[in-house]
Amino acid sequence: MLLASFRSNFPCAVQGTVFCQRKQLTHGCTNQKSKDYIVQDSCMLQHSEKALRRTLFLSVLVSAGVFPTLSSYGKTKSKNPYDEKRLLQQNRRIQKENNAPEDFPNFVREGFQVKVVSSDNYIKSDSGLIYRDFVVGQGDCPKDGQQVTFHYIGYNESGRRIDSTYLQGTPAKIRMGTKGLVPGFEEGIRDMRPGGKRRIIIPPELGPPVGPSTFFSSKQFEVFDVELLSVQNCERRTIAFYSDVVCN
Repeated sequence: MLLASFRSNFPCAVQGTVFCQRKQLTHGCTNQKSKDYIVQDSCMLQHSEKALRRTLFLSVLVSAGVFPTLSSYGKTKSKNPYDEKRLLQQNRRIQKENNAPEDFPNFVREGFQVKVVSSDNYIKSDSGLIYRDFVVGQGDCPKDGQQVTFHYIGYNESGRRIDSTYLQGTPAKIRMGTKGLVPGFEEGIRDMRPGGKRRIIIPPELGPPVGPSTFFSSKQFEVFDVELLSVQNCERRTIAFYSDVVCN
């Protein structure tokens, strides 16, 4: 009887913790059947709220582009046909206006891609350098440490002249192998011979630095007509505390 009285007065202690949690949810345990229904309805309500939150969360993810869209709904933008002939004609007209020299190459741009269109007289090296010899010349090719004397005319892709030692009235002089020349330019004259004339097409990766302090404002192909005048040996001369390099 004592146990029965204990059960009737403290039902939560006998039924266990889970039931005590249900009692807290229902704010009372006077009616066992009504308690269970209230707890069940409360659980269903919580489940519905979680499902609603999950649906809203997925909707936000899809709208934000986190999940990829189905391929059947993807739209592909049709690309206009590439009219190379029209671009070549346009380039030739611009080069003519800029008084570009004969057999000047064409540069057809489409976005970041550039196609060099030239005659069969041009040769392309493994590094990407393109050149054409007009006069081969005679003698030995320059080596590292030797001084080369040359004239040059520089052009941009549209055939506009950007620099010329002929206009300056003085040829350029520099020692080979001292990194004093543009990489593509030095490669282009390394196998020339004195008296030779060559056109060099330098790709951007072998080209000069760009910036406001240079002739070059963007990564473009550069074209140089070069005339190699002479190749001279150089030696270092030291007198007392003075030292210099003499080329003759």
